[in-house]
Amino acid sequence: MIRVLIADDQALIRSAVVSLLRRESDIEVVGEASDGAEAIAIATREHPDVVVMDLRMPGTDGIAATRAIRSNQRLDTTRVLVLTTFEDEENLLSALRAGAAGFLGKGADPNEIVRAVRIVHAGDELLSPVATRTLIRRSLAAPESSAPARVLPTDLTERETEILALVGRGRSNDEIAAALFISPATAKTHINRAMTKLDAHDRAQLVIVAYESGLIAPGAE
Repeated sequence: MIRVLIADDQALIRSAVVSLLRRESDIEVVGEASDGAEAIAIATREHPDVVVMDLRMPGTDGIAATRAIRSNQRLDTTRVLVLTTFEDEENLLSALRAGAAGFLGKGADPNEIVRAVRIVHAGDELLSPVATRTLIRRSLAAPESSAPARVLPTDLTERETEILALVGRGRSNDEIAAALFISPATAKTHINRAMTKLDAHDRAQLVIVAYESGLIAPGAE
């Protein structure tokens, strides 16, 4: 059972997400919070597997709450999925730096929200298509983007390179597994090995490497 805490200052949104998740037999909603401080308190008490976190909340916002939860050693298995209206670069980067495992817009399909909860609970990371494009634009706009394409390490296998390209297109582990006819666990193993070889700390960095190395052309989906 995936134990989930919902944090959003808008009661209507909070209620909708709670109702959505409670329809799923493998998900249990263990708490609701209307601001970041309440989210931290409930998370500390309930130890949820996933916190679905809004960013713009009064008082302690979602970024501060995410940082507090992820820095609490007693909550080391709790992962944060940001669900926000604001998919801009500043919020995306702040959320990732604070330790969020997923970043999704509130305009996402309901099934996508449920899927995102399961993905981050499984230990994977998830970025919405908008967030992925934001990272790409930021990378390409940087001064060093005019430098020669990044050279991939020679010990990166053909399969790892193939998977890196799919990560760059924003594919989840399940989607990668389906595309390559392998298991999600095998896809995750390849991704972890690629991260080690590329000295990447998270999936967001893999997306940027995929573009800087020329595996993905700018504007590709």
